[in-house]
Amino acid sequence: MALGYRTLSRKSYQRKALFRDLITDLILNGRIETTEAKAKELKRLADKMVTLGKKGDLAARRQAAKMIRFEKDEEGNYALQKLFNEIAPKFANRNGGYTRVLKLGPRRGDATEMAIIEFVE
Repeated sequence: MALGYRTLSRKSYQRKALFRDLITDLILNGRIETTEAKAKELKRLADKMVTLGKKGDLAARRQAAKMIRFEKDEEGNYALQKLFNEIAPKFANRNGGYTRVLKLGPRRGDATEMAIIEFVE
């Protein structure tokens, strides 16, 4: 039975917490290194967050706030502020495809395929 998404061998609450951490780190840092499966799932979520950022209204901000953690970057900006004020305006003229996944090869130790996910410039 196809679910339409990867379960990553986790229960739903664990998976949601994992992706909240990953999307927040991606917004704050611009790129993160993770496993290929997590990166491919995170790409779907990150593109949705940027789309919400492009809408920019209060409803979109509240929807994004449900998923993005309340963390600050080095300049003291919250991740949600950075999404709506810095990242989304960069993609104003782009219709989707805001992130890219670059494959790195197997991880030493357990040979899990690794990847870098980053925002397209």
